[in-house]
Amino acid sequence: MTHFDEEAKKWDDIPVRAERARAVAEAIREQLPLTPSTSALEYGCGTGLLSFALQPYLGSITLADSSTGMLEVLRDKIAASGAKNMQPVRLDLASDPLPAEKYDLIYLLMTLHHIPDTATLLRKFHALLHPGGHLCIADLDKEDGSFHDYEFVGHLGFERKALEKTLQQAGFAEIRYTTPFAMQKNGRTYPLFLAIAERPAHA
Repeated sequence: MTHFDEEAKKWDDIPVRAERARAVAEAIREQLPLTPSTSALEYGCGTGLLSFALQPYLGSITLADSSTGMLEVLRDKIAASGAKNMQPVRLDLASDPLPAEKYDLIYLLMTLHHIPDTATLLRKFHALLHPGGHLCIADLDKEDGSFHDYEFVGHLGFERKALEKTLQQAGFAEIRYTTPFAMQKNGRTYPLFLAIAERPAHA
């Protein structure tokens, strides 16, 4: 059982998680034209907080995670909500083959810093997007290692310029950043960036 399997049932009990999901959803909606025909993939969806905030503004949403515990909670939430356009799937792009489906929008919230090989994952996202589609990454700015209060193995946030370069190398263009949210934890402030990148229409 992973850390996220253990945390799943009480994940939504911490109010800041829903608060940051709403802030990121609002920032995405402000910058991208979402329509009922927009097909979306949330990668590392957890309990689906970000997708539930975006659900009224999108068409089909595939919610992917590798944690069975998170997916169990998510399925219950979808059933309780009555949402008809949300489909949970177990997916780990580090080991599973690429899905056949393509998407207009891929988004992830506080997921990328858990991925060891970010460059390969970004290339896979590029392959999963329709030309002209968008990738939205919400994650931590570079931090000093104090954010996680358990034994964490991953990236201590990201330098924006370095991530921009990695996105460009993966084939993305028109990369822009905003700061939709900041988390307060243990007397510190941890800004959250939103990077939006486009798979060019010709690529």
